[in-house]
Amino acid sequence: MNFSELGLSAEVLQAVAEAGYTAPTPIQEQAIPYVLRGRDVLGCAQTGTGKTAGFTLPMIDILASGRARARMPRSLILEPTRELAAQVAEAFETYGKHHKLNMALLIGGESFSDQERKLDRGVDVLIATPGRLIDLFERGKILLSDVKVLVIDEADRMLDMGFIPDVERIVGLLPKIRQTLFFSATMAPEIRRLADAFLMNPKEIAVAAIATAADTVSQALVKVDSTGKREALRQLLREEEVKNAIIFCNRKRDVDILNRSLVKYGFNAAALHGDMPQSKRTETLDRFRNGEVQLLVASDVAARGLDIAGMSHVFNFDVPIHAEDYIHRIGRTGRAGREGRAFTLATAEDGRFVSAIEQLTGKSIPLATLNHPPSSPTAAPTVSPLAEAAAAEPAPPRSRKRRAASAKPAARPRPNRPITMDPESNVTPLPARQSAARRDQDEAEEGGRVIGFGDHLPAFLARPARSLRA
Repeated sequence: MNFSELGLSAEVLQAVAEAGYTAPTPIQEQAIPYVLRGRDVLGCAQTGTGKTAGFTLPMIDILASGRARARMPRSLILEPTRELAAQVAEAFETYGKHHKLNMALLIGGESFSDQERKLDRGVDVLIATPGRLIDLFERGKILLSDVKVLVIDEADRMLDMGFIPDVERIVGLLPKIRQTLFFSATMAPEIRRLADAFLMNPKEIAVAAIATAADTVSQALVKVDSTGKREALRQLLREEEVKNAIIFCNRKRDVDILNRSLVKYGFNAAALHGDMPQSKRTETLDRFRNGEVQLLVASDVAARGLDIAGMSHVFNFDVPIHAEDYIHRIGRTGRAGREGRAFTLATAEDGRFVSAIEQLTGKSIPLATLNHPPSSPTAAPTVSPLAEAAAAEPAPPRSRKRRAASAKPAARPRPNRPITMDPESNVTPLPARQSAARRDQDEAEEGGRVIGFGDHLPAFLARPARSLRA
């Protein structure tokens, strides 16, 4: 089957052909006709199967007729992350270039005033993250009463990130009569409950087994010691023919530390996580897409929907805590029928997470061994991760006070007096931290004489005291 058999307009077909696509994927083949008919759709497909085009292509034709009014978008697409929202916006620009549709992207980290100006001009397609959309709604800058088509993308990721209450609030602001498209890579019971609440008599589409990795991805599990993970990763990067790769860490802090470590060892790497400013995140992604950066050290913000053409490898520096995230991480490679390789570094403490992944996918991850395993801690001294990260950072400048303090000569240590036992007593005498008067007295007494007063008794001390009556 080709795209011309799906009922799309000539303008959309021309844009698809110019983008280099000839045949639809299974999710596109099944979903597009029902979306064009106005049916609600519940789509479940593994990542990298073309879900984005499955709803963007028919939406362009649906919105081709009609005109948007100020602050009243005609359609709404909710995405869990800024990167996913930006990628959907790029898809609309690619496939809708032969239509005169206005689009607005509402994400955090961008100027409110710029986004408000776009809304004032009227928007046919509104792509937003839940938080920024609610912010603008509470400011009175947007009305949702004219939304005809709602898309909830990556619903399972919405659930993981805690956005479901915001999504439920947004859906409550929309018209009751609308078309809803609900897409998710996995279909947990919570996701099924949301679908039942948001959709009306939907057409269910599942094109692949739930929670399975693409067959084009070759997986491997490398058992390492916690102190040898960095060295093991560096060996894999040197031994594998890595064109470009994403290296996933569980924590944002570890992303920065690992990135500095790789740069220190001469690798072309950059960091990406949710605490970075949006301008920096966009710049880093653009450099990675353009080939200026070979290795992208990232948190799970890059695990969903990020489409990098021809990515050769994915490395899980940390085993994901949630088994579903493993599917999405390794799904960044092996896309569009290309071959990809995914390696996971696991320590003894990661056993339960690996078991959860294998239970979810129904397959065991093949074990792989390094040609030169990292040396054990007992064989050679190792540098702790914190020390290695500190070595990768430049030393902070020393203040004047610290320099002045370091220039002072060290004080001479006071000799410690030995603690002796009284031969006639079992009580230990006071140590050196006794009172100054007592210490001076002990040191001054010699042979019954009182040092300091001379060898004679002063006359005024021998003089008898005068009586008060006298």
